[in-house]
Amino acid sequence: MNAAQQATDITLTSKIASAVSLFRSEFPDAKVDLKPWAEDIDTQELVDPDSIDFSFHFPGWSRRWQSRSILVQIRFNDDRQQVDSTRNFIGLEIAGFDYRGKQWRLSTVSDWQFEGEIQPQPEIADKLKQFCRQIFELFSL
Repeated sequence: MNAAQQATDITLTSKIASAVSLFRSEFPDAKVDLKPWAEDIDTQELVDPDSIDFSFHFPGWSRRWQSRSILVQIRFNDDRQQVDSTRNFIGLEIAGFDYRGKQWRLSTVSDWQFEGEIQPQPEIADKLKQFCRQIFELFSL
């Protein structure tokens, strides 16, 4: 679900802002979008209500990233109706997109390995995994 819609209390809003800041501290050229999902009915049926989703867009396609946009989904278990600051954090899903669609994916819910024919360069992959570790620390508080 769009991060802007999930910011329902001060603690969760602060964690979302911290997550964005962590990403931008490593990748300052990225512009954040707290509403990556369209508001139409078809899209909203596909959105996971047990996640906090935001994206980052770069000025152009990046060879190092092998993408132009990055979707970050912070996942929670689904034992309650709405995400809040007390939910059980289970991991992240991060995907890189370009004009052709999804190019790669990283999931900490499974094995922390990149999937896809095209993947970011090792330097970027390492920074993304470090970002994931920082998000684990942030949402485990």
